[in-house]
Amino acid sequence: MKIEILQPSCYYHIYNRGIDGTNLFREEKNYPFFLQKYVLHLSEVVDTFAYCQLKNHFHLLIRVKDIEAIRPLIENKTFKSEGLHSVEHLVSKKFANLFNSYTQSFNKVYGRTGSLFETPFRRKHIGHDAYLYRVIAYIHQNPQHHGFVSDFRAYEYSSYHSLLSHKSTRLRREDVLALFQGSDNFVSEHLTVDKENQEWVIEF
Repeated sequence: MKIEILQPSCYYHIYNRGIDGTNLFREEKNYPFFLQKYVLHLSEVVDTFAYCQLKNHFHLLIRVKDIEAIRPLIENKTFKSEGLHSVEHLVSKKFANLFNSYTQSFNKVYGRTGSLFETPFRRKHIGHDAYLYRVIAYIHQNPQHHGFVSDFRAYEYSSYHSLLSHKSTRLRREDVLALFQGSDNFVSEHLTVDKENQEWVIEF
């Protein structure tokens, strides 16, 4: 499988699952813990537009930050000593650090050993802004698609409700709502199952 390089200022649908279908999230507390780890490791290098966590996999829509925002990290002596001389290597390394950190904590709590996530993690470049709203809707509709709930709006572990709330968030809420031309359209578009969304369907 060809591994797509994560380029600055580009959008990607990031997704991964537990190795051999292993559950990544066994208990309710695992979901926010993963997000805390995600913020810790990735917030410096990516902006997040949408996410969804299911028992054995997750989806993210991210935009890698521009080169000027990331350059100070690349020039950091610690990163240089690890051979991280480019944005592409740095962002991939940050994701690897996330997965390794979560795995270590998960294994310690549940008395398991070995890998937890499949490698390499999967990513799909979103090359046209017109596709962004489809990917966001697909990500939020995913729990319904997989039968976790009969209505995706009832699912707790996605960014759908955070994007509609007025609470502080690390998500790019204003950008997402602008993409849908407002919250009303955001809601209505999510209620439409676009046949073209089948392009983004990933079976786990």
